Amino acid sequence: MDKFGEIIADIDEFVWGIPLIVLILGVGIYLTFRLVFLPLFRLPRAFRYMFSKEKGGKGEVSSFGALCTALSATIGTGNIVGVATAIVTGGPGAMFWMWLAAFFGMATKFAEGVLAVKYRKVYRDGHALGGPFYYIERGLGPKFKWLAVLFAVFGMCVGLFGIGTFTQVNSISSAVNEIIPSSAVSFLGGEFTISTIVSGAILTVIVALVLIGGVKRIAKVSEMVVPFMAIAYILFGLIVLFANITQIPEAFRQIFVGAFNPKAVTGGAAGSMLIAMQMGIARGIFSNEAGLGSAPIAAAVASTREPVRQGLVSMTGTFIDTLIVCTMTGLTIIITGTWNIGEEGVGVTITAFSQGLPGFLAEAGPVILLVCLIFFAFTTILGWNFYGERCLEYLVGRNKKAILTYRVLYILAVFIGPYMTIQAVWDIADIFNGLMAIPNLIAVILLSGDVVRLSKSFFKRFPKLTSEAPPPPEEEEKEERYNCEILS
Repeated sequence: MDKFGEIIADIDEFVWGIPLIVLILGVGIYLTFRLVFLPLFRLPRAFRYMFSKEKGGKGEVSSFGALCTALSATIGTGNIVGVATAIVTGGPGAMFWMWLAAFFGMATKFAEGVLAVKYRKVYRDGHALGGPFYYIERGLGPKFKWLAVLFAVFGMCVGLFGIGTFTQVNSISSAVNEIIPSSAVSFLGGEFTISTIVSGAILTVIVALVLIGGVKRIAKVSEMVVPFMAIAYILFGLIVLFANITQIPEAFRQIFVGAFNPKAVTGGAAGSMLIAMQMGIARGIFSNEAGLGSAPIAAAVASTREPVRQGLVSMTGTFIDTLIVCTMTGLTIIITGTWNIGEEGVGVTITAFSQGLPGFLAEAGPVILLVCLIFFAFTTILGWNFYGERCLEYLVGRNKKAILTYRVLYILAVFIGPYMTIQAVWDIADIFNGLMAIPNLIAVILLSGDVVRLSKSFFKRFPKLTSEAPPPPEEEEKEERYNCEILS
């Protein structure tokens, strides 16, 4: 088993090596310039669209619900653990490269959202299905269907075998065990604490109740939980920043100097500029998933008839995930200096909050962070089940037995997750996650002409936010912007 673990770790390191990181970042840079820096100039309008309903749209949930479903999968343990790992390894300068990856990643997320809605399929009952597998098959043509199938298989595996189940559930049970320590008992052939067993059972029941309700219930829960958990985490991050406001300029100095000359900040402890760049970009991409192809699966179910509108809403997910939530974590770690005291992973962030929060909140810091971790991991479970089911549905159609079987297996994986601690599970999930990106990025590049054309048409028809109104039916029929297929 040790040899198997080493092989998996080597494959993981190869998949998430420099070539894939350069490919993902390169696509973002290419799209940003081709769209004439659209994410920068259209971001205010994008945020307005988040909370405004569109009349006459086709789909299952609101644009905000689709965004929250995507955020439920992206805002996760990576925002707490991933940022800490990046800064410990690459120094404070890693934050600069994380920001850079997020900025260019917004263009990628925009393109993915546009293509997801344009090439999706909507059934007469309102059920919508879309994502990379459909814009590969329908946008590039049937001869590329093998690439679409490849993406769907990788996506289904990520949801069931790692990121969506074992790793997240294990994080939750470990957090609960930290808060409520208890004695160990024999269970499933091993020794586990009572708090681990009870928390695992309760979580399984809650997940089952949500998943049985399908995408609409997932979206409804996400709409409630995601804003709450993000706002709560940002609030405590802001408390740390205000309590240490005089140190913020120095933190930004360390970030910008460390991005290009890490040794000037770390004294050589964090290695070279290349390491800072690699860690920042890799963790940024892992956190916001721009280019991986997961978020457009959620975007495709949005109730909209304007692909560009949903693309704008989708790109706000990258801004929220990395430029806000990850920044809160990174600044807290840099201001308190906990990245350089020998701690690792979540321990770095826990110590940072304990040292950074003022007064009585300092003692509550670990509990606050662990509660946030529980919510982050829980919503990731829901989000990746949704992605996995939609990938399966592309492969087998609306086969209720197959989808129900996948859902049962997913719930079973949640149940056994607290007792799975094998590092290979993380590595296998990372491998499939990285492999998802390759077919998706190929399609995004080849279909970038569609994205540019649709964007120009949208902003020509709606130059101002207040001018938007449903066009007459005959005018709508003349537009090629919406290539949605209606199925019985």
